[in-house]
Amino acid sequence: MVGVRGEVGNRLFLLQVRQGRRLVIVKCEKLQLSALAEWLGQVLVDLSRPGHLPEEVGLEPEYEADFIAGDIAIAVDVDAETIEVTIESSEEEDTLELTLTKEWAGALAIAITRLVEAGRPTCPLCGGPLDPKGHDCPRTNGHRPPIR
Repeated sequence: MVGVRGEVGNRLFLLQVRQGRRLVIVKCEKLQLSALAEWLGQVLVDLSRPGHLPEEVGLEPEYEADFIAGDIAIAVDVDAETIEVTIESSEEEDTLELTLTKEWAGALAIAITRLVEAGRPTCPLCGGPLDPKGHDCPRTNGHRPPIR
């Protein structure tokens, strides 16, 4: 499950994983989740078409992070048609290993993409976020406002 807390421009991105009664919550950067969604999408192209995608991928009410995501790696088991996602903690020796079916991987990729696109629009010149209060685009050296 994936979601955000906070307002646009100041959001906390969370990934929640449940195995039985155990809930693990990982704080992620927007770019990490965006890259994960892109990787999952590329991997799913090589696997057979997924079945029905799970609809409920939102966060559960509890959202105190267990650890902060560092490196994220993906491996594919083509025979089992599953995707192994390994998330290492950026602060400790913790590692979270997930096995996703292609249905869960597809649902997760879609949910992440929707969350990322719901944020601030990007500057057409530098790709940075456009803040409603103003944007000092490094590509213009501060001489003109970016095109909106």
